[in-house]
Amino acid sequence: MSTLTVANWFGDVVSHPKVVVEAGSTEEIIAILKDAAKYPSPVRAIGSNHSTSRCGVADGGTVIKMSKMNRILNITADTVTAEAGALYIDIAKELEKRGLQFYVNTEIGSLSVGSAACAGTKDASMPGEFGQVGSYVTSLKMVLPSGEVLEVNESQRELMQMMRSSYGLLGIVTEATFRVRPILPMAVHHKTFELGEFVQKLPELWALNESMMYYTFPFENLITVEFRKYNPGASGSPNRTVWPLRNYMWGTAGPRFCYQVEKDISNHTIRYGVIDGFCGLWRFKLTEMIRSDYTIATDQIIRYPAVSDDSRYTFSLWAFPEEQFGAHLSAYFQFCRDYYKQKGYRSNMLNVGYRISKDQESLLSYSYDGNVMTIDPVSTANPGWTEFLAAYNDLCNQRGGIPLMNQTFGITRAQAQKSLGDRLKTFAKARKTYDPGNRLLNDYFQDLLAD
Repeated sequence: MSTLTVANWFGDVVSHPKVVVEAGSTEEIIAILKDAAKYPSPVRAIGSNHSTSRCGVADGGTVIKMSKMNRILNITADTVTAEAGALYIDIAKELEKRGLQFYVNTEIGSLSVGSAACAGTKDASMPGEFGQVGSYVTSLKMVLPSGEVLEVNESQRELMQMMRSSYGLLGIVTEATFRVRPILPMAVHHKTFELGEFVQKLPELWALNESMMYYTFPFENLITVEFRKYNPGASGSPNRTVWPLRNYMWGTAGPRFCYQVEKDISNHTIRYGVIDGFCGLWRFKLTEMIRSDYTIATDQIIRYPAVSDDSRYTFSLWAFPEEQFGAHLSAYFQFCRDYYKQKGYRSNMLNVGYRISKDQESLLSYSYDGNVMTIDPVSTANPGWTEFLAAYNDLCNQRGGIPLMNQTFGITRAQAQKSLGDRLKTFAKARKTYDPGNRLLNDYFQDLLAD
């Protein structure tokens, strides 16, 4: 049997399974898991495969593509149920037709239901809400490694906590139900701060009780914050242009421009001068054009192409307790400048981050112990990116950061265990109970979960 190649969406994480199969039903998944001779271990299920870590890799094993299982099964006044391969943006558009929206309108619309239900996501928390998609999963169905079908719902709190961060290691999700809400007008505006000013004003900014996503510019010592809040008193018609403009700049034009500059300009000083100039234009557009008292939250979601092109980008992240975030961000800015001086490398895009509320709905939640703010470098993976991330991981781990196992590239066993501690041990023990034969365990998770 020949060895195949499956890459993640960006193309930098490659898997070499012996079998790739597209599942069209729960029965087919049951048959796959029961037939280890035809479908060797490890078995990993993937959706659009946007993860930036090796969580979906199945070297020598079986990759199950879930995209055929994409039906929306039911929509009620406060829930939506869909199969595991359905895309978040497709569901969001159907909800909008009924005057409904997700609680978390995360940027990557290619997120599949299965991934959303059992893996980590990120979005700046709206006031009084969570920022992780899976926290609004009310029930799910999965096929266990034995081939049995398990249904779990909110009444089983500890089990749901486990399942929401199971990463396909306890079973393969086939469908999930999410809590939804009526559409509310949403206001958005941006403001740029110098680093020292931002750090000093953080308590004031938190007191505004608005969502905070931010763009950071370590080489210019600047932060541009995106503030969002629901605005039920808004009148008139919604502004349906500001989010598409933001999304085009962020998701298409920006990475394509930076990729081309990296490719065409060999002189570092000129190259990054051009990129810094583009970032200045980006800040201007954010503060002067991406503002409105009445937008629709669904418009934030981006439909990325099924196959990535020269507008693709990748990222990583670590989260930090918000009380010390000013010091952590300052240290990261200095780290970026020092690394460039020493190694001649810097990311060729801006950085981003999110403020995410305390959230214990999943066992491995990166905001389990309190509100966090993240530091997320972004790049078109210019030469030196992987080495930079290794140094960035060391910095963040030393400073008490918390990673996300599907979106933090290159984390080590020691880093994961230091960050997640007893919760990771609890999960590792449960995994052995659900999958004693290691049917779903790939090398990546075997290393991270080892005693």
